[in-house]
Amino acid sequence: MTDLQMGLIGLGAAAVVGVLAYNKWQEHKHRKLAEALLSARQADVLLDEPTAVVDDADGMTARPDQGRVEPLLNPAAKPNGVPAASPVPVDDDEALPASARPARADEDRPAAKTIHDITAPLYLLSPTIDYIAAIEVSEPAAAYQIRETQRAALARLGKPVHWIGFNEQEHEWEPILEDADSAYRHIRIGLQLVDRQGPVRDGDLSIFHLAMQDLATELMGFAELPLREPALRIASQLDEFCAGVDIQIGVNVISQGQVFPGTKLRALAESAGMVIDPEGRFARFDDEGRLLYVLTNQETQGFSAESMRSVTTRGVTFLLDVPRVANGDRVLIQMVELARRFADALHGALVDDNRRPLSEGSIEPIRRQVVQYQTAMATRQVPAGGALALRLFS
Repeated sequence: MTDLQMGLIGLGAAAVVGVLAYNKWQEHKHRKLAEALLSARQADVLLDEPTAVVDDADGMTARPDQGRVEPLLNPAAKPNGVPAASPVPVDDDEALPASARPARADEDRPAAKTIHDITAPLYLLSPTIDYIAAIEVSEPAAAYQIRETQRAALARLGKPVHWIGFNEQEHEWEPILEDADSAYRHIRIGLQLVDRQGPVRDGDLSIFHLAMQDLATELMGFAELPLREPALRIASQLDEFCAGVDIQIGVNVISQGQVFPGTKLRALAESAGMVIDPEGRFARFDDEGRLLYVLTNQETQGFSAESMRSVTTRGVTFLLDVPRVANGDRVLIQMVELARRFADALHGALVDDNRRPLSEGSIEPIRRQVVQYQTAMATRQVPAGGALALRLFS
C-alpha cells in the first residue's frame, strides 16, 4: 500500500470521526434546548384533562371524565390557573331567550407566568375538536414569520387551522394575526378535526404533522404533537356524534290563496327585529350579535332591500339551526310564536314540512327533542351556540 493510499484512508477516517462528533454535538444542543423548554412541564390546558366541574345552562353537570370544558373568553382566573366557570343565566321574562355570555375577568391582573404556569384557557383551541401542536422557541418569533413559514403546505389541508400565541406582556393567549407586530415564544396551532363536511383525513393529519415539525425547526424551537392514530379515532367518533345532533327545525307559513307581498313580509320581519343578511334571508340576532334563527323564501328568489317592493311568495320558512344556538328550546318557542304572528297577519297557515297543521301539542315533543340534543352536546363539552359548536357545525 502506497503512502498516498495510506494518507487518503487516514483523511477518510478523520472525516467520519468529524461528522460523528458534529452530529453528537448537534444532538446534545437540541436535547438541552428541549429540556430547557419542556422539562418539569405542568399540565397543559390543551393537551391534558381538566379538573374543574362546570354547570351548563340547563343545570346539567359536566364532569372531568366527560371531556374538556369549553374555554371561555376572558374567564375569571382561579389561583391555580384553572378557569372559573359559572352557569348561564336564564330569565323567563326576557323578550328573547337568554344566551351564553363570557365570564367577566377579575379586575386584578394575575402575576407573570412562566412556561410551566401557562394553563390559561385557550378559547380558540380545544383538544375536544382540534389536533394541537405545541411549539416552544427560545427566542420570540414574529407573528408574520410563524404564519408564513408553512403557508404552502397548510394550504393543501381540507380543514381550518387556528393559531394562538401567549402574550407575555398581557399574560394571556391571543390569536396570532399575520399583520400583527407581536412575537411569541409559546405557540399553539390546531387543525380542526371535524366540520360539517366530515372528519379530517389521514393525509391532512400527516401534512399538518410534518409542517409543524418543520415550523419548529425553522423557528429554532421544539414541537410536541399528539399521536396521529388516536386523533383519527377521535375525529371519527366526534363526526358520528355531530351527525347525531346536527338538526335544523323548520316552521312554515304558507299561503291559503293569496300570495304574500314582499312589502308586508318586510314590515313584519323588521318589526320583530329581523334584518336581511348577505345570504338573502331575514335574520334574528340576540343582543350580543349571535344568530338565533332565519326566515327564508320557499321560492327560489332570496330577499333583498331592493327587491322587497316587487317580490311575492306563497310560503316562507322560519329555520332554527339547533347546534349553533344556545338555549335552543327557548329560542324555538320564540320562533314559533313569531311564525304564528306572521300566519295571522298574512292570513296564512302554520304547517310542518309535511304540510300538516302545526298545533300547540305538536310543538312540545320538538322542544323536548331540542333539549335532549343540546344536553348531549353539553355533556360532550361542546355546548350548543358556544365557540366550539360554531366551528364544528360550519
